[in-house]
Amino acid sequence: MTEGALTGFTVAVTAERRRDEMAALLARRGARVVTASAISIVPLADDDALHAATAACIGLEPDLVVATTGFGFRGWLEAAEGWGMAERLREVLGRARIIARGPKPCGAIRAAGLTEDWAAKTESTDEILERLLADGVAGKRIVVQEHGEPQTEFVAALRGAGAAVVEVPVYRWVLPSDLGPVRRLVDQIAAGQIDAVTFTSAPAVKAFLRVAGESQPAVLEEFRTGATVAACVGPVTAGPLTDRGIPIVMPERYRLGALIKTLTDELPRRSVKLNVAGSTLEMRGHAVLIDGAPHTLAPAAMAILSSLAARPGVVVSKEQLIAALPRGNDGHAVDVAVARLRTALGSGRHIETVIKRGYRLRLDEPAA
Repeated sequence: MTEGALTGFTVAVTAERRRDEMAALLARRGARVVTASAISIVPLADDDALHAATAACIGLEPDLVVATTGFGFRGWLEAAEGWGMAERLREVLGRARIIARGPKPCGAIRAAGLTEDWAAKTESTDEILERLLADGVAGKRIVVQEHGEPQTEFVAALRGAGAAVVEVPVYRWVLPSDLGPVRRLVDQIAAGQIDAVTFTSAPAVKAFLRVAGESQPAVLEEFRTGATVAACVGPVTAGPLTDRGIPIVMPERYRLGALIKTLTDELPRRSVKLNVAGSTLEMRGHAVLIDGAPHTLAPAAMAILSSLAARPGVVVSKEQLIAALPRGNDGHAVDVAVARLRTALGSGRHIETVIKRGYRLRLDEPAA
């Protein structure tokens, strides 16, 4: 059962394409979802560069064609259709060996009535490059469909090995026109308010870190410590984070549904579970589950409970609890937050007042 599995957790979605689908899948599992697209896709169907590259591809009569994304390959053929070049382009592609960067471009290739020669299992251009260089490309005519940004190193390596290469820029990535949602997400991560962030492309990771600016070290520290989970759809997407030593969560199958499933399994495993006053108390992001029933807490109440749960059964002084409050304040603010916390939990039995010392969770004694 996945319904409610993510109750109490806040998960951010940085994708643009399929953003609504991802948000719906997470919300169905009970998560609070924050959407902040880190990049926007700009199709180049009317772009002179794409038209020129398509004409060059037809004129080149390529030996090899590298299809990097299903979205881009379909967009290329649709643009060619609009220019009256689709039939000729399909003829040229049909005579070439087509190499796919994973199953998604395979689907687009087959939908166009074409057949791929082989597909990279790792879905990376590194695997494609390694195989092409091993087979030898000297004198070969190669067309490379870009995926949002120039494949500079990939193309340079092919040309360095003696190949003639035409690059096809089907679409490009740009920063969103409104950076407000991404900047708010950066602030929320730095403040410890986000339990996981999902990434579905390496350009989105790079753009997100770029927008983070001066807050990037604080965001990376949240990822590094595991306070916020960095969840990536595959190793290519994870690259900009793993290069910085950030641990990531990744599904075995590099698919959106598998990413959601992995996160659904992972986040509950990281929650803190305690036996308190005859109940099972589970700490989850912005909520606490008591015997499986969710209780959503205000930030101050959650900060108090998190501090107490970090030292189960130990008296936590008011001074320590003041420091844990989002806005600090004083001992009276702590007393008010504790009172509201008890109300939100539905009972005062979970939190014990220790006169002149502070508060503690009434932890159950382990069975003899």
